[in-house]
Amino acid sequence: MEKANIGLLGLAVMGENLVLNMESKGFTVAVYNRSEDKTQAFVEGRAKFKNIIPTYDIKEFVDAIETPRKIMIMVKAGKPVDMVIDQLKPYLSTGDIIIDGGNSHFPDSTRRTKDLASEGILYVGAGVSGGEEGALNGPSIMPGGNKEAWESVKPIFQRICAQTENGEPCCDWVGQDGAGHFVKMVHNGIEYGDMQMICETYQFMKDGLGMTNDEMHEVFADWNKGDLDSFLIEITSDILGYKDEDGNHVVDLIKDTAGQKGTGKWTAIAALDVGQPLTLIGEAVFARCLSALKEEREKASKILSGPNTEYLGDRDEMIEDLRQALYASKIVSYAQGYQLMRATAVENGWDLNNGAIALMWRGGCIIRSAFLGKIKEAFDNDSELVNLLLDPFFKTAVEKAQRGWRNVVSSAFKLGIPMPAISSALCYFDGYRHERLPANLLQAQRDYFGAHTYERLDKPNGEYFHTNWTGRGGTTSSTSYNA
Repeated sequence: MEKANIGLLGLAVMGENLVLNMESKGFTVAVYNRSEDKTQAFVEGRAKFKNIIPTYDIKEFVDAIETPRKIMIMVKAGKPVDMVIDQLKPYLSTGDIIIDGGNSHFPDSTRRTKDLASEGILYVGAGVSGGEEGALNGPSIMPGGNKEAWESVKPIFQRICAQTENGEPCCDWVGQDGAGHFVKMVHNGIEYGDMQMICETYQFMKDGLGMTNDEMHEVFADWNKGDLDSFLIEITSDILGYKDEDGNHVVDLIKDTAGQKGTGKWTAIAALDVGQPLTLIGEAVFARCLSALKEEREKASKILSGPNTEYLGDRDEMIEDLRQALYASKIVSYAQGYQLMRATAVENGWDLNNGAIALMWRGGCIIRSAFLGKIKEAFDNDSELVNLLLDPFFKTAVEKAQRGWRNVVSSAFKLGIPMPAISSALCYFDGYRHERLPANLLQAQRDYFGAHTYERLDKPNGEYFHTNWTGRGGTTSSTSYNA
């Protein structure tokens, strides 16, 4: 009996489409799903007459795959992944490879890499982005984990993944342990930020400029031909132009409460853990939380008042300013995301290739855009670049956009239109470019009430001082100083 080149467990939408993608690229795939009916429906439907081997129990599934076995798991993150791994282990051999293609939290992938290595099994935590269409036609894949597995997995992953215009695969080895799922998590956090900024721009156009959906559809379509060329801008234009069979714009019928699966929250928490100012993505997460308070907001809207939201200036000029603000804020979002990746890589001893990550995001994934080519160039020019804002291209772009960016934020505040992500991006930019921030007063406050000490500008770094501010505090200081 012919053996499969790879096995895939979990036949939800992403799993099914990945199987069909693999088969279309010449690979024979064994499949298994906990529900036999799901497997049967797949092989009698979309998988009919294809090189796909259906199996109906775990042992049969494992036995159907050539050695060293490559088994991709596409199940819900968390305990379900561990449960599946425990079900597989009794039938695996030394050198077999388990690939987790779900949205697992990167510390879980680090743990699994180490635990399975102690039993002779190789683990790959592979972030997969692109949604159902990407899974079928070519996703972005971000693999990490046990490096020994890469040579076996590479021919399949780099064949099924998206390709750039130059034919480069949007998949490469990211790093050891949980690095692959970490980079996918940051990708998702940036996705949160991009989506929120687009939504803020939409609300300003709708409430402030009084634009119709059809007008906004045209503007986003035009923006997608320039600097903002991206998947999310493209689909925003499509959504704003879409009407149902009754001629109603569907976007106006959708309840304004956003869902989330946790990866944005994980990204914000990871930034707090390593002390990185991931302000924009944090605001994007909280904006979704605020949207979920629908009933409270409905009541508050009848009690709380604000300014008139009609903009009285030149509409065309403001549309251009909105474009500039969105572009500059997008640069800040990526700058913050890369700062987080840099700090976390140092903390975990990972050797992340920032340019290669930009290339992996260049096609197939949700945040794919022409913009990412410039990020790759920035890191190709300076692999030690500490912040994208310091790259000549992005420095020039942000400075060029400043006037419009500031006009948008100030106008939004005057009109009472919420713009948490775009305004936080501007605040970050202003904070980052200031040589001196008011943290000297903050440290004095901490020392005043808690004797937390401070450093002095006129003394060497690393020397700490305490002042007896009231004359009653004494000279004993705390040892819990943390800059």
